[in-house]
Amino acid sequence: MDIKWLEDLVALGRAGSLTLAARQRHVTEPAFGRRIQALEAWAGQALVDRRRKPVALTPAGLRLMEQAEGILRNLQDARHEMHSLGQSQQGLRLATGRTLARTWVADWLVRISAQVQPEWMQIRTGSLAETLAWLESEQADLLVAYHHPAMALRPQGRGLLQKVLAQDQLVPVTRRRLDTRKSQRATPDRPMPWLAYAPSLALAGLVEDHLKRCPSPAPLKRVLECDSADALLEYAIKGLGMCWLPWSLAAGACRQGLLEVCWDSSMVIAFEVRLVRRRNRLSDVAERIWLATADR
Repeated sequence: MDIKWLEDLVALGRAGSLTLAARQRHVTEPAFGRRIQALEAWAGQALVDRRRKPVALTPAGLRLMEQAEGILRNLQDARHEMHSLGQSQQGLRLATGRTLARTWVADWLVRISAQVQPEWMQIRTGSLAETLAWLESEQADLLVAYHHPAMALRPQGRGLLQKVLAQDQLVPVTRRRLDTRKSQRATPDRPMPWLAYAPSLALAGLVEDHLKRCPSPAPLKRVLECDSADALLEYAIKGLGMCWLPWSLAAGACRQGLLEVCWDSSMVIAFEVRLVRRRNRLSDVAERIWLATADR
C-alpha cells in the first residue's frame, strides 16, 4: 500500500474526472490510472465505475474513500504533532546524502553538538531531490548537500538560504599497484574499468559533466554502476576498477596504501558542501546551529 494511492482515490472521488484528478495530483492521466488500478488490486475489487461518464466510485470505492479521508487526516495530525514535539524538545531534524552522512556530516555534528547541545537529532538520508523535498515540506529543519554548477538540481533559486561548510574533491582512485613497474595507462584497446555512480546520485552528474568537458579523457569502460559511494570504495579496494570518490571518503584508504590516485589533477573535480535552510523561522535549536555555523 502506498499512501499516494489513497490520496489519488480521494482526489478522484472529489473531482469526478480522471483527467482533472490527474492534473490535481501533478501526474499524467495514464500514470494516475495505473495507480488507481494498483489500489484496486490491493483492495481486491473495483473501486471505480469506468462505464459511467463522468466516472464514479463504486460503493466499495466510496467506502474506502471515506476511510482514506480519515486515515489521511490522522497522518496529517500526527505530522503536526511530531513537528510541535520537535520544536518543544529542542531537537534537530537533518536531511543529507548517504555518503555525506558517513563522512563530513559525522565530524560536523560532533563539533556543532558541543556548541548547541540539541536534546535529540534525527538524521535522514536520501537523494538530493528527496532531501530537498523534505526540507521544503518542513520534514527537515536543515539540509547538508553537495553543490556544483553541473548538478541538474540545486538549492539556489528555490527561496532557500545557504552557507558553504567545506570544500571537497572527487578524486579518481584505483587499487594500489604492488608492482609499480607495471603501467596503469589506459589505451583505446585496453580501456580502464570504470565503476560509475548510478544516475540517481548527485555525484554522477559531476563525473559525466567533467568527462564531457575534458579535452582528452582517458579511455574508460563502464563495467559497474552503483548507487552507493561506500560500495564503490569497497569495489575499488577489491580491484574491480577505478572510480571517482570524495576525498573525505577515500583519504583513509589512500593513506593505508589500499588505493592510489590514478590520474593527475586535471581529472580531479572540486565541489562544495553546503548547509541549506528555509527562510521562515526554524526551531530554536536549528536557528542556533545556523548562527553558529560559519560560512566559508
